[in-house]
This record gives sequence, structure tokens and C-alpha cells, in this order.
Amino acid sequence: MLIKRILSALLLIAVVWATIFLDWFFNIMVIFFIITGLYEFFTMLEKKSIHAYKYFGIVMGTIIPLSIIFNFELTKKWELFFIILTLLFLIIMLFKRRDHSGVVVDISTTVFGILYISWFFSFLIKIRNFQDGIALFATLLVVTKLGDVGAYLIGSRFGRTPLVPRISPKKSLEGALGGLFFSVLGALSCRTLLNLGYLHLVIFGLILGFLGQLGDLAESLIKRDCRIKDSGGIIPGMGGVLDVMDSLLFTAPVFYFYINIVGR
Repeated sequence: MLIKRILSALLLIAVVWATIFLDWFFNIMVIFFIITGLYEFFTMLEKKSIHAYKYFGIVMGTIIPLSIIFNFELTKKWELFFIILTLLFLIIMLFKRRDHSGVVVDISTTVFGILYISWFFSFLIKIRNFQDGIALFATLLVVTKLGDVGAYLIGSRFGRTPLVPRISPKKSLEGALGGLFFSVLGALSCRTLLNLGYLHLVIFGLILGFLGQLGDLAESLIKRDCRIKDSGGIIPGMGGVLDVMDSLLFTAPVFYFYINIVGR
């Protein structure tokens, strides 16, 4: 399992390295991750007998990154309009449904999947579109994923105290602290890219490290509820695409707004 995880990680690093310098290639990969992540999410729900509108959710979820790529905005508040439009379409589709039991859950989970996976992950495109987007994306990836690596390595070797056993029995407090430490190291290593002071970088690393682990726990909570171990099996040793992108789902939007606030 460890060998498979290492090989998969090296392959993902190679893919990211190949895509990061080409806008169109990068956009395609983000869309691929979103579509696959949505498919895995809605498939997980089916195991819990929740019949969310899978293919409708995937189509609507694909529109979000495409609207960012092509700068398509009907209004200044396009995201709000899009959510309203999605709800209207879902309600219209319900009129043709014979069995109306569980409609609230089905609608809620469909909208949640679109926002949680597609909207959050699409912030990577917005980050990449900044003037120094390559450096910023690399920073986000290094800080977030080093946190994942640190939590796994430290937790596997020194993990003794359960973190949240009801959600993820294998995660430990030691692993969480190790993940935060590695995220801070990642932030400090990107000092030339961010041009921030050391104290600022430590705080920045702690925030992103915490959010990355929170994203991981959020997906673990969903998988726990659906009674499955991994969201899929497309990536050997790691599980599904959603298992790989979970930590970025919370760090990407926060990092985007952080950059907008502090300026570049």
C-alpha cells in the first residue's frame, strides 16, 4: 500500500508539473477532477439510498469552472444567480417525479455536492489566473499537501492519541500536529514566492494546515456516513479523486480571498 501511495503521489506530482505552466491543460485537469469528484460523491450517496440528481449535478457543476475560464457572468452576482437557477431546475424536475418521499434530502445533497466540490475546487482556476498565479498555486499546493504528508508520516509512526475516533479512527492528535508542522515548513519554504515575514508565514501555514485537515475530516465524515472507506479506486494506494482533492476544497477558497485581501 505504501509503495502504491508513493508511486501515485509521484505520478500526481508529474501531472501537476506538466499542467501548471499551460493554462488550457491546467483548466482541463481541474474540470476532470471536478467531474470525477462529483461522480464519486453522488455514487457514495447512492450507497446510502440517497438518490441525488447525479448527472444534473455533474452538468451544473461543470458550468462553474467553465464560466470562470471563459469569463461568463450574466450578472455581477453570478454565483448567487447560478444557485437560484439550479434550485429552480431541480424543483421543475421534481414535478415529473412519481415518488416524492425524500425530495428535500435529494435536492439538498445535489446542491451541496455542487457547492462543496465544484465551486470550492474552481477557486484553483481563479488563483491560477492571478498575475503571479503559478507561484501562488504552487504555494497553496505545497503548504496543503505537505500537511497531508506530515499528518500521514507522523501519524503512522508516532500516532497514539485518537483525534476524532467517531469520524476517522486512524487519525491521531500526533498526526494532526505533525501535519500542522509540515504545513508551516511548507509556508516558510515559499517565503520568496509570497514575500511575507516569518511570523506571518507561520500563521499562514497554521491556518492552511488546519483548513486542509478540516477538509480531510469533512470528507471522512461523509464517507463514514455512507459506510465506505474510499470515495473510489481510480488512484492506487490513495482511493478516489475526492480523497486526493479533499484538503484543497477548504484551503483554495480561503487562500483566494486571503490574496485578495492582502494584495500582491
